[in-house]
This record gives sequence, C-alpha cells and structure tokens, in this order.
Amino acid sequence: MNKRTSALRDLANVVPGARLLGDGQAAITGITYDSRLVQHGDLFAALRGADFDGHYYVAEAERRGAAAVLVEKPHSSLLPQVVVRDTRSALSPIAAEFFGQPSRSVGAIGITGTDGKTTTSYIVDHLFRSLGAATGLIGTVAIRIGEREELHSSRQTTPESSDIQRYLRQMADSGVDWAILEATSHGLAMFRLNDVRFRIGAVTNITHEHLDYHGTVENYRRAKAKLLERVGSESGVAVVNADDAGARSIEKFAGDARVLRYSSRDSNADVAAKNIRRGASGSRFEILAGGRHVAMVDFPLMGDFNVANALCAASIAVAAGFDIESVARALETTPPVPGRMTRIDLGQPFSVVVDYAHTPDSMAKILRLLRELHSSGRLIVVFGSAGERDIEKRSLQGAVSARLADISVITSEDPRNEDAEAIIAQIAAGARMAGADEGRTLFSRTERRDAIRLALSLAQAGDCLLLAGKGHEGSIIWGREKLPWDEAGVARELLEDLGYAVPE
Repeated sequence: MNKRTSALRDLANVVPGARLLGDGQAAITGITYDSRLVQHGDLFAALRGADFDGHYYVAEAERRGAAAVLVEKPHSSLLPQVVVRDTRSALSPIAAEFFGQPSRSVGAIGITGTDGKTTTSYIVDHLFRSLGAATGLIGTVAIRIGEREELHSSRQTTPESSDIQRYLRQMADSGVDWAILEATSHGLAMFRLNDVRFRIGAVTNITHEHLDYHGTVENYRRAKAKLLERVGSESGVAVVNADDAGARSIEKFAGDARVLRYSSRDSNADVAAKNIRRGASGSRFEILAGGRHVAMVDFPLMGDFNVANALCAASIAVAAGFDIESVARALETTPPVPGRMTRIDLGQPFSVVVDYAHTPDSMAKILRLLRELHSSGRLIVVFGSAGERDIEKRSLQGAVSARLADISVITSEDPRNEDAEAIIAQIAAGARMAGADEGRTLFSRTERRDAIRLALSLAQAGDCLLLAGKGHEGSIIWGREKLPWDEAGVARELLEDLGYAVPE
C-alpha cells in the first residue's frame, strides 16, 4: 500500500465541533492509538480505556515522532492538536477519511450475535470464495486480506476503528470484493464501526453475554441493533434469525434495509431448512427459498446451531446476489472452523473435543449435541468464566453444566485481575444449586492444565470430554499478562503422558 498523507486540517474538519490548535497543514502519514507503535508523521489518538488513558502517553508519542495528537482537552505538548469531546468517536471518521473511505470500494458485511459470529463468518468466506469472489476477513481468529492471513493475539474481535479502516484500505488496494467483519456489541457501542458503509448486516442470535459492560439485556440488544441501523442507512440488506427472539427484537432498527429472514422452523422463511438429519460427521437437510425446494445439502459441520449458521451464511450470499442453487452446492464443501468442535484423537477410548463455547447458551447447545452423539457414555466438561467480564453468567454456566453434563470440572479461563478461585466458586455455586455434588459430579482446579489432567483421568471408555471456552485462543490472561496457551496442544500432551499416541 502506498504511503498516504493528509493535512491535519482536512482530518479535523470531518469531526463536528473539533478544535484545531497549531499547524493545520501538518502532514499526517499514519494513525495510531498505541504510543509504543508511533512512527514519524503519525497522528496519535489519546483514547481512554478501562485500564489506560492515552492522554498520559502524549509525551511519549511526541518523543517517538508523532506529527500531531487527537485529545479531549488541550495538552501541554507543542504538537498540533485536534481537540474533541470524545477521542474514540472522533477517531472513526478521521480514520475513514485518512484511508480514503475504503468501504465505498469494498462490499462490507457485518455479522453480529452472541454466538455463531466466527463460524458464520468462515462459512460466508468459504461460500463467496467458492463462487468466485475475492474476500477479506476481520474477526476473532484472524485478519485476512485476500490471500494473506495473519492470526492475531489481540483478543479483540472487532479492532479499533483506525485498524478497521486500514484493513479495509488494504483490501480495496488488493482487489477484494467483499469484506466480512465480526461486529461485537463492544465494537458497535465504542464507535469502531461507525464509518463502515455496511451493505449487508446479519444477526445470528442475542442471548446472555457482556452485561458487565452493557448493564442490561436491553442495552446489549440496543448495541447490536446499531449494525442494522448502519445497514438501513445504506439501504442495504438485513439478515435476521427468525427463530431467535433476541434477533427478532432488533429487526425494527433496520429502517430502510431489505430484510431477509432465515429459519429451521418456518419453511416459508426467505431461506429455510427442513427434514434435518443429524450425524457425527455433520447434518443433512433440505434447503428452501421462500418455501420452494432448492436442494438437499450434506453439510459437514455438526449440530443444529451449525445448520442455523449455514442458513445465515446462505442468506448473506443471496443478499450479495449469488443464486441459492450455487450457494447450496458450496455449503457441502465448508471446511472446519479453527477452535470449533475440534476432535483430539490419539487413539484413546473416549472422545476429546475442544470448542470455544463460553456462554450459557452456547455451552447448552454443545452439550446437548455431544449427549446426542455419545448417548452410551458419560459427558465430562472442563470450563471456566472470564474475569472482569459478565458476572451474572457464571452461575448460569454452572447450572447448565450440572444439568447437561455428568461431571463438571471448573477451572480458570482468563482471570485477569480477579481472584480466580472466587470466580470458580461463583460458577460452582450455580452448579450446586442445579444439583451437582462436590467431589462426585463437581470438581474445581484453579490451574487449567490440572483441570484437564483431572478430567482425562476420570474419562472412561465411551465417555466424551468437552474442553470449553478457549477454542482457538493462543493465550490465557492472568493479571495483565498473556501467558501462552494451546488448548488442543495441552490435551494432546496430557494424552501422551497417559500413554496414548497418534494412530498410524
């Protein structure tokens, strides 16, 4: 990508009420909000976060060569300054302007929901690429610009607005036709997606998550609804899960958007599935469009929730102009999604599955599916709940596990600065209320490796062990430190310690 340059005044002018102090002709050649990454010519955006306030790092940014700063109050720095009411909300239009409004050149697709965003994004990406489109992806697992992919460790599904606009510019310059973005409630509420011109927006479901940040379910839903408002403002297409009450509750915010509804219950929905047959290697279902039979689909991802994800992805493809018959054929070659329903097989006489499920609803769906597939054995689950996140869901997770699994081993997920044992105790309280028996069906281990080792020692022939909550993630957060972590790798190591080996 060629080096971009903008006059500071031109960037300040896109923010209503912004005050420009100093040289408005200062040449800006980049934008960053991390003082450690400042390069000569950058505009440094002083963002306020939960743990850090960028205003304290203006001097460091100046030392590193920043050309100007974006701040909420005049700073003693001698650098030119753009003073705004809220730096995070101002960063979005500034970044879009600096990078040349890239979402006017790339078709932007936003996918939001409590669960299913990543899987649906990967299915959409597969469909579009199979049908001849060049795609880019911004989400939980990776950032991909055309054929170039980078796994990222930021743990931020929806990056800051300046990163998003930069990625979109790279996509536009690389000839990408469609950009697929996972749109989290945090990302929507924190202005990161404000200046993306979404042509298509999809809602997979809205259940219980992130109330630590949003406060109420209503606020959480309202944050998700911002995606549909963005789509409506572009007279785009809103794709809504007609089977989910939470998704239906925000459909009204779609405004002038055309609405496509998908369902596995209502055969007359715009895109629907019926005659679903479930198996250990996937699902077979009949796909319909507006009540009309299209095809029988052998879909390689397991579970009813993945049938719903497939319908969402198919609806997005239809909204983008692809014919439903071609979409149905492409569904059959969908590849596995990193960290989702990953089986670990070293020849052990029981199943081990790694999955990212970390909400009460997603855990319930996975556990029900595994129960159906392993009805003759016991179901054991290892899981935890993130620190400094939704507290209410912890007891709910414990209750789900107690009701749907035979043995629950509660452990640490990402404690951050919370007391890991206190988090575990909150989960365990919910499990006991739902009937779990400490020392018989309920166990606790603070160290995640110890919890997995215990669960493996308890597993018998025919059982199924689910390792839930970490999935693809490459770290576990203790305090402010991200310690390397590979859930599937740890499971393999511990199975090898028990004497198992990769089958010949």
